[in-house]
Amino acid sequence: MLFDPHPKERREELYDRESEIKLIKEYVEKYPFSILLGIRRVGKSSIMKVVVNEIGSAIYIDARKLHFESGGWITSESLIRSLENGINCINGKIKRVLMDMLSSVRGVSIMGVDIRFAKDTKISEIFDSLNEYGSMVIAIDEAQYFRFYGRRGGKELLSLFSYAYDNLPNLHFLFAGSEIGLMHDFLGIDDYNSPLYGRVYGEITISPFKREVAKDFLNKGFEELNIEIKEDYIEKALDYLDGIPGWLVDFGYNYYVTKNVEVSMSKVFAKAEKFIEGELKQLEMRSNRYRLILNAISMGFNRWKKIKEFVENKDRPISNSRLASLLKTLEKMSWITQEDGVYKIIDPVVEKVIRERF
Repeated sequence: MLFDPHPKERREELYDRESEIKLIKEYVEKYPFSILLGIRRVGKSSIMKVVVNEIGSAIYIDARKLHFESGGWITSESLIRSLENGINCINGKIKRVLMDMLSSVRGVSIMGVDIRFAKDTKISEIFDSLNEYGSMVIAIDEAQYFRFYGRRGGKELLSLFSYAYDNLPNLHFLFAGSEIGLMHDFLGIDDYNSPLYGRVYGEITISPFKREVAKDFLNKGFEELNIEIKEDYIEKALDYLDGIPGWLVDFGYNYYVTKNVEVSMSKVFAKAEKFIEGELKQLEMRSNRYRLILNAISMGFNRWKKIKEFVENKDRPISNSRLASLLKTLEKMSWITQEDGVYKIIDPVVEKVIRERF
């Protein structure tokens, strides 16, 4: 069902992403590692899961989940547990072959149809064994959260990826991230001090649907459910939600349940509010000015001078260098974009919620 609110895992559950899936498969075969980028709610996780399931010899890891479950810092043990779960989720002959190969690794035990890693099992030895299988993909969703791995900002993990790049030709990494600038900063491909500096990689960006595609998506979703909906309602939804698949799915599902366009839209914004509240709390742990900057931009104070005046009026004087740093961080986290000196909140739903409720 197109309007199923859960992440998709099969190709037939997706809409209009054939070219992206084809390109990702080509890249993970061609490059030792590839990067999948796109803003929140654009459908990266669903696309990644479809690719993982279709490849078969692939392990899926959600770094953001690891980050939250481990209290803000990802440990080697939590990563080992995630690798363990990822392997146990592989089906059929591939899993049986992997279990045989991994059984010789220190700290690995076989428990019936599942594999178990001791907490001190070396991740490098797991990677060595996976490489022996043949072509194997490790897909890491929201990989920028691995900057919270260990005590050195994930540097030891980057060293491990670098080792795999240089020595394990059958191992391919697919990194996905919604905080685009932070993803690039974490991997450090252009940073001379990064273990991955200068490595060749593939990059794919998942974009929101264009308006006509988004309109067709909604119409097909309602046709699938045998629901008639006025075209005015479709146009209104597109005006508010743009072409971001996650919000379109939420609207379609809520209309399916309520048959009321106003209630459906309010539920979308209520969900967005909860999401944004949690994200803003994380930002405010570093500086309360992030919220003020987003408030300013959402209300149309979207040029440097106006943003500075708004922040200083609500708080206290701020230096140009500090404001520049905060704005750059918001850009790296894919909250905002800037063109010709005008700042804009990328997601229109987020913009509306911040303007009206925060």
